[in-house]
Amino acid sequence: MVVGLVGLAAVTLLAVWLVSLYNKLVRMRNQVDASWSQIDVQLKRRHDLIPNIVETVKGYAAHERGTLDAVVTARGAAMAHSGGDAGQADAESALSGALGRLIALGEAYPQLRANENFAALQAELATTENKIAYSRQFVTYAVQQYNTAIESFPANLIAGLLGFHRRELFAVAGSERGPVEVSF
Repeated sequence: MVVGLVGLAAVTLLAVWLVSLYNKLVRMRNQVDASWSQIDVQLKRRHDLIPNIVETVKGYAAHERGTLDAVVTARGAAMAHSGGDAGQADAESALSGALGRLIALGEAYPQLRANENFAALQAELATTENKIAYSRQFVTYAVQQYNTAIESFPANLIAGLLGFHRRELFAVAGSERGPVEVSF
């Protein structure tokens, strides 16, 4: 009788632990997904600013067609990726580089730099870049916590069986690290 009660108690504790662990991992996975969604919101905001910046620059630097085309192409490639898929970080890095070159045109064209619309767009872009950087930090934290949870003992023994797999960080390639430099 006592052995049966001890066995029942052990099975009950194991079941409670499994349910608790599962719920914790689901919460953490959802936090990772939500943090990726925040990056997507900020990246869409940046993508929406780009046509306005390109149009403003066109009027002042029409012969800089290569730079403008590079920004438009990079924007298209970046918009094709979302939700933390494999190519998103690379596409966004390429877009950041192209935007950096576009904003640098403001230095070469004083009339462009003095344009109120260009200045407002630069400020909006700088704000958006800061929000993207913050969102990336939050994704990194959420992914790190999630990966640690599913790789730590004893959760690692059952995490894979329950469908929890390692998530990748939003990694930005070497020289493209950091937000687009914007100077006034």
